[in-house]
This record gives sequence, C-alpha cells and structure tokens, in this order.
Amino acid sequence: MPAIAHPRLPILRALLAQLLAVALTWLVLLALARLDVRLGLLGAALLQGGIAALLGQRLGLSSWWLPINLAFVPGLVLLQEQSVPGWLPLGAFVLLLLLNWNAFAERVPLYLSGAEAERQLQARLAALPADFRFIDLGCGLAGTLLRLARAHPAARFVGVETAPLPFALSWLRCLRQPNCRIRLCSLWRVDLGDYQVVYCFLSPAPMPALWKKARMEMRPGALLISNSFAVPGVEPAQVLPLEDWRHSRLLVWHPGGTVPDGSAASG
Repeated sequence: MPAIAHPRLPILRALLAQLLAVALTWLVLLALARLDVRLGLLGAALLQGGIAALLGQRLGLSSWWLPINLAFVPGLVLLQEQSVPGWLPLGAFVLLLLLNWNAFAERVPLYLSGAEAERQLQARLAALPADFRFIDLGCGLAGTLLRLARAHPAARFVGVETAPLPFALSWLRCLRQPNCRIRLCSLWRVDLGDYQVVYCFLSPAPMPALWKKARMEMRPGALLISNSFAVPGVEPAQVLPLEDWRHSRLLVWHPGGTVPDGSAASG
C-alpha cells in the first residue's frame, strides 16, 4: 500500500496526524456510545494517542516521532488532572522546539559527537596542513568544535546551526576562541568549497542531497566526514569504527575527486 501524500515539514505532518486522530477518535467514541461503552477522558486520550502514532507512521514520520504522537494528548490530560500550571506544558514545548528546531523542520535531531568520535577527528586532522579550514554542519552545542579549535590554533573552525537555543549557547561558548565562530545559517546556504574538512552528524534524511551539494562544491582532496550516517549507494573511502555504546563509525569521502595521495576518490 503506498504511503499517504504528506506535507514536507515533519512538524506539519505530526500536527496533521494529531488532528486526524482527534476526528477518528470522536467517531470511535460515537460508535462505542451506541454500544453503551464509555472509555473516560484518559481512555479516550490513549485511544487518540495510539491513532496519532499510527497515522504519523503512515505519513512518513521518523520512528522517534512515534512516542511524541502517542503521549502528547494523554500527557496533557494527566497534567490537567495533577493541577499543573497551564504555562508549564507550553513552556516545555517551546523549550523543546528551540532545542530541536532542526528535528521538527528538517528531520535532523540534536546529536552530540562522543569522545571517541572527537578522538578520531583529532587524529585525522593532525595529518592536514596546520592552516586547514573546518566546518561543522549542524554544530549543536559546539563542544567538539570548540575543543578541536583549541587543539589546532592555526586552523579556522566554523559551525553552522539553525536551532535557536543551540545556536545561542554555542555562539556564547566560542566567543573567546579566536579561530572558531558560529553562524546562524542553514547548511544548504554554505559554500562547501571554502573548507578542507566538512563534518556532519545529521540523520539519513539529508545525506543524498548533501552528497550532491558536496560533489558540486567541494575541492579535490577535501574531506567529507559523516558521523554514523551513510550516503546511499556511495562507498566511503575510509571507515573509522567508534568504540561507543552505539557502535557507530565515521565515514570519510572525497567528493571533489582527487585525494592527497593521488588515488581516485570514492563515489
């Protein structure tokens, strides 16, 4: 059965799932009432959440949306029963939105690079000329970016971020690091040709489009390094396993063509 046609933004699909679930729940409650069956407010909320989760899946939402759709309305009902101040759920939602704006808008949740990924990046950067240029596409809280900048003072480091709260925090953290700056900018508006190393920790969703952009813009020998997420159908030139709890890896490509040792680039 083909997937249901849906709007592009995940948050709009989630909202659509919630609204459709309300309508379907109302129809189910009407049918149950004719059978003299009463679910109660919490039961109806749980039914709505289950329907919303199923609809979200049919609308093409990522798996991490399932618990959100499932728990949203039941959570509001439980909070109401506990006499929680009305501003608290709204404040929590706004905070979640500010922190995970990219997840709602571009299907890219907030991921943080671990210590092992940072160690592997350090080793890879050590082989480059001292004045290399490095960009982190979706730098999050910029912890890894800042430590790399401190370790390579002659290089230039740039992080781009569009989620408001991570951008503000990372911008403040990097203010006193002269070779590191944070830009409030979409990765799609960055010219990748300005950098010898392009690093990302995104999600499977943008990787095909990012690969096309990298192929058009990156220079010969430049490195595209992805934490965990592959480019479909394109073998990496190098795979660096990470000994972390997720058993993840760094995937390295040379989208611009010629690599420093003269061998052919992958893909």
